[in-house]
Amino acid sequence: MRSFLFVPADSEKKLSKGLGTAADALILDLEDSVVADRKPQARTIVHSFLTDQVAKPKRPYLIVRVNARDSGLTEADLDAVMPARPDAVMLPKAEGGADVSYLDAQLARREQAHGIPVGHTRILVVATETAKAIFQLGTYAGASARLSGLTWGAEDLAADIGAESKHDADGRYIEPFQLARSLCLFGAVAAGAQPIDSVYPAFQDRDGLRRECEEARRDGFTGKMAIHPGQVDIINDVFTPSEAAIAEAKAVVAAFAANPTAGAVGLNGRMLDMPHLKLAQRLLARVPS
Repeated sequence: MRSFLFVPADSEKKLSKGLGTAADALILDLEDSVVADRKPQARTIVHSFLTDQVAKPKRPYLIVRVNARDSGLTEADLDAVMPARPDAVMLPKAEGGADVSYLDAQLARREQAHGIPVGHTRILVVATETAKAIFQLGTYAGASARLSGLTWGAEDLAADIGAESKHDADGRYIEPFQLARSLCLFGAVAAGAQPIDSVYPAFQDRDGLRRECEEARRDGFTGKMAIHPGQVDIINDVFTPSEAAIAEAKAVVAAFAANPTAGAVGLNGRMLDMPHLKLAQRLLARVPS
């Protein structure tokens, strides 16, 4: 998946609008975008929305962002939405593999209670929102077979560490946030999960969004979160492999297939070895079906 669009879970209008975008996934947000006294209503709206949409053959992937584990609200969120079979649950402010194992157990119990195949519901985590979380990014590997994506966030991390700014004069993240971003990338890949880049808050700055998407793709991220429907087209464009890139990747795979015992092959004047094959295979796996 390339684009993950956040939608406030307490707005039926915005949820409907989200369906009209080309986002690969909608994140139905019960956390930051919903004030405390509207959370019960938001749970009801999400349940109804999921019930209406999950059986449809053509729809985006539907993820529910529940409230953080230390909020005391996570289990009430799950009680409300799990009967409607979301595709995945996103856990914010995660602080390592133990939080994923906890969520796995909570999901399994509710799947069994509602006749849902155990393991159906996937897990995504926002993995860098506290200083403590940074030191746990290597613990996600093996935490749960459900884990399908890791992403990172700067806003809560900035508040936690007391950073006066997150960006330099050119609008790029300063060193503490670059470190969090890179460690999230490594942690995701080590865990066999999709590395998903954080949101770009300046939703009217389309040039800045494209630049950040291109830098994320360059570095190894394969998707990005969005906070506004107008960001989805750029994210999809940047994270969709180009026809030229697909053709080159297919040529690399074909060259190795034609020489199955070779550790290196020549192609168009270049000598390629196994890392080139792995990169080509990873790119082809991202081609939309």
